Amino acid sequence: MKRIKVKILGLSYSQSQIGSYVLVLSETKGDRKIPIIIKPESAQYIALKMEGIETPRPMTHDLFKSFTDVLNSEISEIYIHNVIEGIFYSNVILTSPIDSYEIPCAVGDAISLAMLYKCPIYVSSAVMSVAGIHMTDEGVVTEEQSEKNHNREEKESISIESLEMMLQRAVENEEYEIATQLRDRINQLKSAK
Repeated sequence: MKRIKVKILGLSYSQSQIGSYVLVLSETKGDRKIPIIIKPESAQYIALKMEGIETPRPMTHDLFKSFTDVLNSEISEIYIHNVIEGIFYSNVILTSPIDSYEIPCAVGDAISLAMLYKCPIYVSSAVMSVAGIHMTDEGVVTEEQSEKNHNREEKESISIESLEMMLQRAVENEEYEIATQLRDRINQLKSAK
Protein backbone atom coordinates (compact mmCIF):
# COMPACT_ATOMS: atom_id res chain seq x y z
CA MET A 1 0.00 0.00 0.00
CA LYS A 2 1.26 3.45 -0.89
CA ARG A 3 2.55 5.55 1.99
CA ILE A 4 2.37 9.33 2.08
CA LYS A 5 4.86 11.41 4.03
CA VAL A 6 3.30 14.05 6.29
CA LYS A 7 4.49 16.78 8.62
CA ILE A 8 2.96 18.48 11.63
CA LEU A 9 1.18 21.63 10.53
CA GLY A 10 -0.32 22.74 13.82
CA LEU A 11 -1.90 21.97 17.16
CA SER A 12 -4.94 23.59 18.75
CA TYR A 13 -7.60 23.06 21.40
CA SER A 14 -10.55 20.99 20.17
CA GLN A 15 -13.84 22.86 20.02
CA SER A 16 -15.83 19.66 19.55
CA GLN A 17 -14.30 17.40 22.22
CA ILE A 18 -13.75 19.12 25.55
CA GLY A 19 -10.33 18.44 27.06
CA SER A 20 -8.83 17.20 23.80
CA TYR A 21 -6.61 18.77 21.17
CA VAL A 22 -6.52 18.70 17.38
CA LEU A 23 -3.24 17.88 15.71
CA VAL A 24 -3.15 18.73 12.00
CA LEU A 25 -0.89 16.71 9.74
CA SER A 26 -0.17 17.94 6.22
CA GLU A 27 1.12 16.14 3.13
CA THR A 28 4.68 17.18 2.38
CA LYS A 29 3.84 17.04 -1.36
CA GLY A 30 0.21 18.02 -1.65
CA ASP A 31 -2.58 20.07 -0.11
CA ARG A 32 -4.41 17.46 1.98
CA LYS A 33 -4.56 17.84 5.75
CA ILE A 34 -5.61 15.32 8.40
CA PRO A 35 -7.05 16.59 11.70
CA ILE A 36 -6.50 14.10 14.54
CA ILE A 37 -7.92 14.35 18.06
CA ILE A 38 -5.23 13.59 20.67
CA LYS A 39 -5.15 13.50 24.44
CA PRO A 40 -3.86 16.49 26.46
CA GLU A 41 -0.66 14.76 27.63
CA SER A 42 0.46 14.10 24.06
CA ALA A 43 -0.55 17.61 23.00
CA GLN A 44 1.50 19.10 25.83
CA TYR A 45 4.59 17.10 24.88
CA ILE A 46 4.23 17.92 21.18
CA ALA A 47 3.76 21.63 21.95
CA LEU A 48 6.88 21.68 24.14
CA LYS A 49 8.91 20.01 21.38
CA MET A 50 7.51 22.36 18.71
CA GLU A 51 8.55 25.35 20.81
CA GLY A 52 11.96 23.86 21.71
CA ILE A 53 11.21 23.96 25.45
CA GLU A 54 13.08 21.47 27.64
CA THR A 55 11.39 20.14 30.77
CA PRO A 56 13.30 20.18 34.06
CA ARG A 57 12.60 16.47 34.57
CA PRO A 58 12.26 13.75 31.93
CA MET A 59 8.76 12.95 30.75
CA THR A 60 7.56 9.45 29.81
CA HIS A 61 8.64 9.77 26.18
CA ASP A 62 12.10 10.90 27.32
CA LEU A 63 12.32 7.78 29.50
CA PHE A 64 11.47 5.66 26.48
CA LYS A 65 14.29 7.37 24.56
CA SER A 66 16.70 6.55 27.39
CA PHE A 67 15.73 2.87 27.14
CA THR A 68 16.24 2.75 23.39
CA ASP A 69 19.58 4.55 23.70
CA VAL A 70 20.81 1.98 26.23
CA LEU A 71 19.62 -0.84 23.97
CA ASN A 72 21.28 0.76 20.92
CA SER A 73 17.91 1.08 19.18
CA GLU A 74 15.98 3.94 17.66
CA ILE A 75 12.60 4.76 16.21
CA SER A 76 13.08 5.06 12.47
CA GLU A 77 9.54 6.07 11.47
CA ILE A 78 5.89 6.39 12.45
CA TYR A 79 3.20 4.82 10.27
CA ILE A 80 -0.48 5.74 10.61
CA HIS A 81 -2.06 2.79 8.85
CA ASN A 82 -5.78 2.83 9.61
CA VAL A 83 -8.71 4.96 10.74
CA ILE A 84 -11.96 3.45 12.00
CA GLU A 85 -14.82 5.66 13.18
CA GLY A 86 -12.47 8.60 13.66
CA ILE A 87 -9.88 6.63 15.64
CA PHE A 88 -6.44 6.51 14.06
CA TYR A 89 -4.19 3.47 14.40
CA SER A 90 -0.44 3.77 14.17
CA ASN A 91 2.73 1.76 14.49
CA VAL A 92 6.12 2.84 15.74
CA ILE A 93 8.93 1.26 13.73
CA LEU A 94 11.72 0.40 16.17
CA THR A 95 15.07 -0.47 14.64
CA SER A 96 17.84 -2.27 16.50
CA PRO A 97 21.13 -3.74 15.29
CA ILE A 98 19.45 -7.14 15.24
CA ASP A 99 16.02 -6.49 13.71
CA SER A 100 13.19 -4.07 13.05
CA TYR A 101 9.87 -4.17 14.93
CA GLU A 102 6.43 -2.66 14.36
CA ILE A 103 4.87 -1.71 17.68
CA PRO A 104 1.23 -0.58 17.88
CA CYS A 105 0.93 2.82 19.54
CA ALA A 106 -1.69 5.50 20.21
CA VAL A 107 -1.34 8.11 17.47
CA GLY A 108 -0.68 10.97 19.92
CA ASP A 109 2.14 9.04 21.56
CA ALA A 110 3.50 8.03 18.16
CA ILE A 111 3.64 11.66 17.00
CA SER A 112 5.27 12.63 20.31
CA LEU A 113 7.96 10.01 19.68
CA ALA A 114 8.39 11.26 16.11
CA MET A 115 9.10 14.73 17.53
CA LEU A 116 11.62 13.29 20.00
CA TYR A 117 13.43 11.04 17.52
CA LYS A 118 13.07 13.48 14.61
CA CYS A 119 11.87 10.63 12.41
CA PRO A 120 9.49 10.76 9.44
CA ILE A 121 5.73 10.27 9.76
CA TYR A 122 3.87 8.34 7.07
CA VAL A 123 0.16 7.84 6.45
CA SER A 124 -1.35 5.08 4.33
CA SER A 125 -3.04 6.22 1.14
CA ALA A 126 -6.28 4.68 2.46
CA VAL A 127 -6.15 6.85 5.60
CA MET A 128 -5.39 9.92 3.51
CA SER A 129 -8.29 9.25 1.17
CA VAL A 130 -10.73 8.75 4.08
CA ALA A 131 -9.55 11.47 6.47
CA GLY A 132 -7.67 13.91 4.24
CA ILE A 133 -9.15 17.34 3.59
CA HIS A 134 -8.01 19.47 0.65
CA MET A 135 -7.13 22.91 1.99
CA THR A 136 -4.38 25.48 1.95
CA ASP A 137 -2.00 25.91 4.88
CA GLU A 138 -4.05 28.98 5.83
CA GLY A 139 -7.14 26.79 6.31
CA VAL A 140 -9.03 27.73 3.15
CA VAL A 141 -10.96 24.76 1.70
CA THR A 142 -10.05 24.19 -1.94
CA GLU A 143 -12.60 23.86 -4.76
CA GLU A 144 -11.70 20.16 -5.05
CA GLN A 145 -12.67 19.59 -1.39
CA SER A 146 -15.93 21.52 -1.77
CA GLU A 147 -16.90 19.26 -4.66
CA LYS A 148 -15.85 16.16 -2.68
CA ASN A 149 -18.00 17.28 0.29
CA HIS A 150 -20.99 17.81 -2.02
CA ASN A 151 -20.58 14.35 -3.58
CA ARG A 152 -20.18 12.77 -0.13
CA GLU A 153 -23.42 14.38 1.09
CA GLU A 154 -25.27 12.92 -1.90
CA LYS A 155 -23.83 9.44 -1.28
CA GLU A 156 -24.46 9.53 2.46
CA SER A 157 -28.24 9.73 2.19
CA ILE A 158 -29.62 6.49 3.60
CA SER A 159 -33.18 5.34 3.12
CA ILE A 160 -35.61 5.51 6.01
CA GLU A 161 -36.16 1.75 5.65
CA SER A 162 -32.43 1.09 6.15
CA LEU A 163 -32.38 3.33 9.19
CA GLU A 164 -35.42 1.54 10.63
CA MET A 165 -33.67 -1.82 10.21
CA MET A 166 -30.58 -0.41 11.95
CA LEU A 167 -32.83 0.90 14.72
CA GLN A 168 -34.39 -2.51 15.20
CA ARG A 169 -30.94 -4.15 15.43
CA ALA A 170 -29.75 -1.52 17.90
CA VAL A 171 -32.75 -2.18 20.17
CA GLU A 172 -32.24 -5.95 19.92
CA ASN A 173 -28.58 -5.48 20.90
CA GLU A 174 -29.59 -3.13 23.74
CA GLU A 175 -27.59 -0.26 22.20
CA TYR A 176 -30.06 2.35 23.37
CA GLU A 177 -27.93 5.45 22.75
CA ILE A 178 -27.47 4.46 19.12
CA ALA A 179 -31.16 3.57 18.89
CA THR A 180 -32.09 7.03 20.16
CA GLN A 181 -29.90 8.72 17.57
CA LEU A 182 -31.33 6.56 14.80
CA ARG A 183 -34.91 7.26 15.94
CA ASP A 184 -34.23 10.99 15.94
CA ARG A 185 -32.70 10.84 12.45
CA ILE A 186 -35.69 8.84 11.14
CA ASN A 187 -38.10 11.39 12.61
CA GLN A 188 -36.04 14.22 11.11
CA LEU A 189 -36.14 12.62 7.64
CA LYS A 190 -39.87 11.88 7.87
CA SER A 191 -40.69 15.46 8.88
CA ALA A 192 -38.56 16.83 6.01
CA LYS A 193 -40.72 15.00 3.43
